[in-house]
Amino acid sequence: MFSSALADLLLTQTPDFAGLADPATGRLLRVNPAGVQLLGYSSEAELLALPTPPLPPEWPALLAEARRNGTAEATVQLGRPGAPGFAARLVLQHVVPHDPAAPLLLQLQPVRPAGCSQPERLHRAEQALAQSHGRFEAVVSHATIGIIVCNRAGAIISANRMAHQQFGYPPEGLPGIGIDALVPMAPGRNHQRLRESFNADPQVRSMSAHRGDLEGQRADGSVFPVEVSLSYFHLEDELHVVSYILDVTEKRQARQALVAERLSVERLNADLEQKVADRTHALLSTLEQLEQRKDELAKALAAEQELGELKSRFVSMASHEFRTPLTAVLTSASLIEQYPAAEQQPKRLRHLERIRQSVNHLNDILEEFLSVGRIEEGRVVARAARLHLPTLVEGTMLDVQGLHKPGQRIEPDLSACPHDIWLDTSLLRKILVNLLSNALKYSGEETVVRLHASCAGNWLTLRIEDEGVGISEEDQQHLFERFFRARSVSNLPGTGLGLYIVGRYAELMGGTVDLESQLGRGTTVTLIIPYENHSAD
Repeated sequence: MFSSALADLLLTQTPDFAGLADPATGRLLRVNPAGVQLLGYSSEAELLALPTPPLPPEWPALLAEARRNGTAEATVQLGRPGAPGFAARLVLQHVVPHDPAAPLLLQLQPVRPAGCSQPERLHRAEQALAQSHGRFEAVVSHATIGIIVCNRAGAIISANRMAHQQFGYPPEGLPGIGIDALVPMAPGRNHQRLRESFNADPQVRSMSAHRGDLEGQRADGSVFPVEVSLSYFHLEDELHVVSYILDVTEKRQARQALVAERLSVERLNADLEQKVADRTHALLSTLEQLEQRKDELAKALAAEQELGELKSRFVSMASHEFRTPLTAVLTSASLIEQYPAAEQQPKRLRHLERIRQSVNHLNDILEEFLSVGRIEEGRVVARAARLHLPTLVEGTMLDVQGLHKPGQRIEPDLSACPHDIWLDTSLLRKILVNLLSNALKYSGEETVVRLHASCAGNWLTLRIEDEGVGISEEDQQHLFERFFRARSVSNLPGTGLGLYIVGRYAELMGGTVDLESQLGRGTTVTLIIPYENHSAD
């Protein structure tokens, strides 16, 4: 609330020493020309540049008292360079009442000799009082916010020029009316109760901090948004309330403009997203038309049998072309073109291997998604057939041979299941491939994966143990949910569908899947499935 313009007014309206001091450090900030001359210096800059200001020894104590009480005064002795010192009355007070951050106003009035007459001392006291009153009037009159002083009953005692401008009253038109006249009708019904509450417990505070948006009412009945801070003082045991009023019309308009701009940006984003969606739809439609055109050309070029084969290949190609991201493959293919020399063959082979791995990985992902789709559509049905478990396990181990890390091995123990059983061979094979793949993938080098099988009472029990990273108890509760991946393997590739598929396949065959694991100590998966025993076959 304090500006350099107000500082200039305070410093120029007194013929005696006047200055401003920092309330925190006590350092002089400004000194008026009369003060510079009184202390015997040539300019304000010279005085302020002194490492030790020419202040009396009592200065620290007076500064502390002013911080504590808002004002302090004492008669002190001051020195001057090259001239005799002099006694002066030092008065220190806050420029803005109840604002400890505002500068301190420092005033010095030389003490006149004791022989001064009573009328002269009275004249000087009246002159000092008039100067002090003038400074106060200058601060209030030139303030850039509205300041209104009311008594306990809410009658306006005084108001500055800005308050009259804010509320649309002529000069001196506010004193004498009630403060309730400046409050709109609806909030005004509650205003008297709020005034009584403040009178009972006056505190320096901001109303808008807990009242939300406040409004003032002008003389013509129009309203405008305001922020109001309250302070108080007692004069002759009578409470006086000071309201500091800030017109925030421009602030509210800026806020509304910001909201409108944000909404406009959101609408533009929505329009852009719609355009992208429309363009994508158009591209997909074009691709669909191209696909249909290729099918028509194939029918015209080949016989019915050849056409069926071509359609099958085309559907396969389309699945890979439009469903599967091949960024890694395209990147490696582009890099291969940069190694044409014969001696760069190892680099080409490295990228070719990356392409092969990417394609195999994409095939696995696509197969898992297709399997989930078939399961959820009810197109997967368990069909029991004669099954020789050792033969099935041997084939499954060959399927996952490429996943072995250095030193890894699978140790099967099928001695407890010697005879043929009747189960869905395809579903059981997919379950074993999935479980063995996980065991190898999430175990380190030089580890063993153990596969134990037993057949008893028409129940097949398969137990697969690994020495891998393990799974926390919290994550184990969600392992058989779609797309869930344990945090202990989040840095390894996977879709989160494997165990979901295993659980659904086991359910289709009337079985159950159980999992035991500890972090860092491996995992054991137990599969129990009923089977038919056609020993007479």
